[in-house]
Amino acid sequence: MAYSKTTMAARICWPAMALLAISCLQSTASAAPVACPVSISQGSLQLADVPQGWTSYVGSPLYLHAAAPMNGPPEQLGELSDFRQKRLKKGWVDTYRLDGKFPDGKWLACRYGGTGQLTLAMRLDDSIDSCTFTYRQGEHVGERNIAILCR
Repeated sequence: MAYSKTTMAARICWPAMALLAISCLQSTASAAPVACPVSISQGSLQLADVPQGWTSYVGSPLYLHAAAPMNGPPEQLGELSDFRQKRLKKGWVDTYRLDGKFPDGKWLACRYGGTGQLTLAMRLDDSIDSCTFTYRQGEHVGERNIAILCR
């Protein structure tokens, strides 16, 4: 059976294109976008043990200020200090390698308030071996917009 040059090229290239497409899908699927909540609403913030005679009032939400991976849950204070930082014109990028031992798991810490006074955390998948955090200034005082990509 005789094939035209176009048909022959398609038959030869098809397996290579299929492998390339599968490879692209796998690399996209392995990148896990993770997002910290942008803020903690004022309705969810309550003060306990307020001194006698004082009344508490929370007038605004707490905005996201920082994010980073941790070795273990937040109460263990397992902050990682080994990361690369790249300055951008309007922000910066922090990249963490997470390929070492994490006996209590890999965690994401999202910090809120002007200096990160409150932390929300979640456990990350053990297969993640790096996370990149891209910081930009937020709209509110102390707020930062943070794009997170973990692989």
